[in-house]
Amino acid sequence: QVQLVESGGGLVQPGGSLRLSCAASGSIFSINAMGWYRQAPGKQRELVAAITSGGSTNYADSVKGRFTISRDNAKNTVYLQMNSLKPEDTAVYYCNPPKGSSWYGDYWGQGTQVTVSS
Repeated sequence: QVQLVESGGGLVQPGGSLRLSCAASGSIFSINAMGWYRQAPGKQRELVAAITSGGSTNYADSVKGRFTISRDNAKNTVYLQMNSLKPEDTAVYYCNPPKGSSWYGDYWGQGTQVTVSS
């Protein structure tokens, strides 16, 4: 089965940066769109960034200009560069394809915790 492994989270001060990685097994990765989701306590999980197999990107308004999603298909890996972090970015971050993708929600990793605090 496909496995998704998120990493790169941690504790960072406001204004700082983190780079998250998501390693995916399986050959379907390179031909499918991919995204990053986050879920904070008391909030619903939300898609914050998505990238197509060809590299087209889209972002939630809350992270535009601060986050950048990218992918390396040869490595079956998607990244999320997070700059100018705010306390409200604190959440567990997960990778998964956008909701319209054929395998959305079929596999979830453990996520990686991002905590932004002074």
